[in-house]
Amino acid sequence: MSEDHTHVQEFFGARAAGWDRKFPEDGPAFAAAVAAFGLRPGDRVLDAGCGTGRALPALRAAVGPTGLVLGADLTPQMLTAAQQAGRGAQAALLLADVTRLPLRDEVLDAVFASGLIAHLPDPGANLRELARVVRPGGRLALFHPIGRAALAARHGRELSSGDLRAGHNLGPLLAGSGWDMTSYSDEDDRFLALALRRP
Repeated sequence: MSEDHTHVQEFFGARAAGWDRKFPEDGPAFAAAVAAFGLRPGDRVLDAGCGTGRALPALRAAVGPTGLVLGADLTPQMLTAAQQAGRGAQAALLLADVTRLPLRDEVLDAVFASGLIAHLPDPGANLRELARVVRPGGRLALFHPIGRAALAARHGRELSSGDLRAGHNLGPLLAGSGWDMTSYSDEDDRFLALALRRP
């Protein structure tokens, strides 16, 4: 396992049990982001880096009983917390590395990714891997329950022009990875970038 992955597992593994209690107000933001995502009944969607599965109930509601919801995370403790919160009933949970997904090409209609991009070891290649498993015309949502400025303030740092999530960086990054960004919102109470898988 790479040093990046070991660090991610250690960081999130140590915080998994208390994660939902630390961010109790995020539920409506997840629901609103999924609503904006435009999923349809019957869609097959992956929550990439699903953590404790906070998006899974909204994703399940959006795709309905005929849809497929997968939650993939690298950290076993996060998936355990998702199960303990009852979210395993909403989705199939996979202990998997989203940079090398155990899925066939073009098998999904959509990927939802909350807080993921900052933790990708090679963002261009890793976004291409997400594109690989999504059909042409399928959807990607990059989400965070607070915006870039609020997140930087929470961590006691300044916003950087080099931030991957800045629009002038994210658009070209997505374009080079098989996605066309269709919408970009960076407000205090959410960050949401939507993209379509290029044919």
